[in-house]
This record gives sequence, C-alpha cells and structure tokens, in this order.
Amino acid sequence: MEVIRPIAKFLLEKKPGRGMLFFGMAIVLVVVIMAIFAPIIAPYDPTKSTEDVFAPPSLKHPMGTNRLGQDVFSRIVWGSRVVLSVVFMATLLSMSIGIPLGLISGYYGGKIDRLLSIIMDSIYAFPALILAIVIAVVLGPSPVNTAIAISFVYVPTYFRMVRGQTLSLKNQLFVEAAHAIGTKDREVMVKYILPNLGPTVLVVFTLSVADAILTEAGLSFLGLSVTPPTPDWGYDLRVGQPFLLDGYWWLVFFPGVMIMLLAMAFALIGEALNERISLGVR
Repeated sequence: MEVIRPIAKFLLEKKPGRGMLFFGMAIVLVVVIMAIFAPIIAPYDPTKSTEDVFAPPSLKHPMGTNRLGQDVFSRIVWGSRVVLSVVFMATLLSMSIGIPLGLISGYYGGKIDRLLSIIMDSIYAFPALILAIVIAVVLGPSPVNTAIAISFVYVPTYFRMVRGQTLSLKNQLFVEAAHAIGTKDREVMVKYILPNLGPTVLVVFTLSVADAILTEAGLSFLGLSVTPPTPDWGYDLRVGQPFLLDGYWWLVFFPGVMIMLLAMAFALIGEALNERISLGVR
C-alpha cells in the first residue's frame, strides 16, 4: 500500500502528457481485454486447420486466413495471451531481482556495491537481443524459458536505476531521522526509501515492457519462443513473411501492427510518466 498510494496519486495528477498517457493506457486495456476474453472474442479455434487457405480479409474472416486455413483474427486474439503473459512474467521477474539488489547495493555500498555493480555492468554490456537469444537457445523454446531469457536481460536496468536513486535518498533528512529513532536498515529501505522509488520504477517498468514486447517478438520470429501451432504474433509474422511477395499481405500486416501498437502504447505511457517526473523535479 505504501508503494501503490503515491503511484496512484501520481497517475491522477493533471499534468502535461495526460492525453498521451491515457491514449497508451487505452490501447493496453483493449489488448488486455482481448487476452482475458479470448474464448468469447475469437470466432474460431486458432490452431485448427481448414481447407479455406489464404482467404483474404472478409466478413467471414476479418483478417483473412493463413497457409493452413487458420483464422488470423483468432490467432491475433489468442496470441495476445502469450505475448502479455511472457512479457509481464519477464518484467516482474527482472523487477523482483533488480530492485532488491539495487536497494542493497545503493544502501550499504562498499564491497557489496562494487561486486554487484561489476556483475550488472558485465550483463549490461551485451546487446539485449543477442543475450536473450543465447539464453533462449540454451533453455529451449517455450514461453516460460523465453520469459526467463528476457528477464535476465532487464535485471541490470532496474538495478542501476534503483541503486542510483537509493544513493541519493539515503542521505536525505527523513532517512537520517529514521536512523536517529532506531529504525532498522531493512525497515528504512522498505518503508522510507522504496515508496519514494515508486514513480521512477513505474516509468522504467513501462519502457522495459515496450522493449520486452519487441524482444519477445524477435525471439518468436526466430522460433525460440513458442512451438507450433501455438498462436503468437512474432511466430505468425515469421510464418507469413515468405508469402508477402505473393500478395498475401494480411499474414504479416496484422501481427506486425499488433506488435507495433502494443509496444508503442507502453512507450507512450513511459514517455508521459517520464515527462511528469521531469516537470515535478523542476
């Protein structure tokens, strides 16, 4: 509750970027509803093959069908479940590791800080997608393994942000006052420092989710995420790509648009929140 309250207040404040914030949130809400109510929204079984192959968009198939006769719209709807579950699982995993380590490193300093900083900087030095590909290849193709691979990439992002903020906050008067009344270090970190990190963590969360969506799509495109016939936007983009020059544009257009829209939505939310923080600091 101590972390949620300042975040809720921060979101509801009337500041510049409000329109961009709620536009991005509207897109995310539509995709989340689509994922939750996929069995109701999707008109067909996304994995069922039919004889109606390469059918263009029509009233019967709003987004057409693919080479196996599977309804593209149904695969888009069900694919949103895979994308959101993988991305949010990966982001929550990276947060659960990066935030505590950043707090400990920034608060205590010394040898712990140097050791953790060296490890995180070493991970951060690798290109994110390349590192995710290597881990995904080692673990094997599955949504859970993809989430683990992506989460490993973004741990240093949360670590560096939390560490930097903690280094600044631990010297503030309210932290010194907490020490003066005998508050334990753990309580100082959880009750005094962590709540003040809420808005900044929220910005990093939204921006890392936007990047993780593209990373997940890249891994799926390379065949390192789901296995057929599981619906996934990146996988469907890969399968439809060879048929683009034959005029079957809908096979890549709709999955590509969904990846772009969802990533853009989280990026808009992150930029709007970042703008609010910048104005708040000034």
